[in-house]
Amino acid sequence: MVDLEPIWLSLKLALITVVVLAIVCIPMAFYLNQWKSKAKFLVEAFVSLPIVLPPTVLGFYLLVLFSPNSFLGGVLATFNWQLVFTFQGILFASLIYSLPFMLLPILRGFDAVPQHLYNLSYTLGKSKWQTFIHIILPNIKYSVMTSFILTFAHTMGEFGVILMIGGNIPGETRVASLAIYDEMEALNYSNAHTYSFILFVLSFTIILLFKYIGRKGYGLDKSIF
Repeated sequence: MVDLEPIWLSLKLALITVVVLAIVCIPMAFYLNQWKSKAKFLVEAFVSLPIVLPPTVLGFYLLVLFSPNSFLGGVLATFNWQLVFTFQGILFASLIYSLPFMLLPILRGFDAVPQHLYNLSYTLGKSKWQTFIHIILPNIKYSVMTSFILTFAHTMGEFGVILMIGGNIPGETRVASLAIYDEMEALNYSNAHTYSFILFVLSFTIILLFKYIGRKGYGLDKSIF
């Protein structure tokens, strides 16, 4: 019988990644949208780097950064906190690796909001916080939903960065993509088919959900990046 623990671990990782990045990226995207500095494009380029950076490169540098021999790894070790080869480690790696998939759609949503909505809200006596909550966020809800879907799907398919920083520890860091690799290596094609089919169904469902939101919204396929 196929062990479903890697599937549940992948779902857990993806859900936590979405929640944490949503908390971080919504205010971050709003700040970047309002920021008028000439250095803005450099910041956007930096946070977009994981899109094109090979995951093994990111995983390697995270492994070096958090290894016990590094300064940061040594500091963490004094508090008995280890990120290498732990679920916390692959979660941190996922947060960095999936950051642009959460941030950029939301940022494009903020960019699409006309300035006169801000001015009208301020004229009516609304504070910046009230304007943000009651006026701006409802106008970018489809961009936010798109970012959730993209981040979840991206995290479910992570392989290289997870393998580098987390290894392949059953019950701790062995996510579904690594389980497929293990079963292929062991020539257990039946189990590999099962894992692959589950991920296929999840991926297809995500695509359908994305398309549905795109039809209900305003053409999200054009507003991702």
